[in-house]
Amino acid sequence: MIFMKVVTSVKEMQEFSALMKSKRKSIGFVPTMGFLHEGHASLIRKSVQENDSTVASIFVNPLQFAPNEDFNSYPRDFERDKKICLKEKVDVLFYPNEKEIYPNGAEKAEFREVSKFTAILEGKTRPVHFRGVTTVVSKLFDIVMPNKAYFGKKDFQQAKIIDLLAKEFNYNVEIIKCPIVREKDGLALSSRNVYLNENERKQAPILFQSLLLGKKLIEEGEKNPGKVIQRIKEKINSMNSAEIDYVEILDLNSFEKSKEINSSVLILLAVYFGKTRLIDNLGVLF
Repeated sequence: MIFMKVVTSVKEMQEFSALMKSKRKSIGFVPTMGFLHEGHASLIRKSVQENDSTVASIFVNPLQFAPNEDFNSYPRDFERDKKICLKEKVDVLFYPNEKEIYPNGAEKAEFREVSKFTAILEGKTRPVHFRGVTTVVSKLFDIVMPNKAYFGKKDFQQAKIIDLLAKEFNYNVEIIKCPIVREKDGLALSSRNVYLNENERKQAPILFQSLLLGKKLIEEGEKNPGKVIQRIKEKINSMNSAEIDYVEILDLNSFEKSKEINSSVLILLAVYFGKTRLIDNLGVLF
């Protein structure tokens, strides 16, 4: 029989982690905001393979949502999530309420921030987002004390920032970045995909198709990032429900723009389909 413990208090979570540490048992950690899908499940499976115990958390963090964003309507289904965690052999499901994470209220929380990489792309469009992410992740790291933490590459910028957070604040945790999981038609799995209506869902695979186009152009010798971006935008704009937020090409290592493509790069984009904002990315390696 597979047994999974559901923990709602910070104190109880800390006690479990301390016990594991005392036994020299490794802890793998998968932090989520719930409404789990196969992408989350793939992170959990990797943690289970690599660690003595696996902790998954579900917490919809108010600090990473701006007032005009979808905090109140963000999809939630705890019973469904619990079944997925049980199936994937999670040892502890950490399910705290807001008071547990922010004892004085989220509005009075002390932020923990990093400055590098946070003002571009997602940070430019959603200015409060990353300070909310780094604050809650640092709190979760303090509570869970993981040896390894698992993040998907769909949120590549977020994973890079969390990696920096761990290094800057001396967390003894290895950040594991895992591949994007996609639907058969190429659409990257996301909890927000549920917002798409039938027509928007039919058009959304254009994101991956446009990334593949950009990759093909670069691999065929196109060195001008502006020309690649223009072709990608033209393809996306062929869909009547798509509205581009950004399309960027960044150096994979420095995460900065280059005037010419001479090394491995990452193509990143964010596009609205109706009110639903989706992100995706694809690497082109040299």
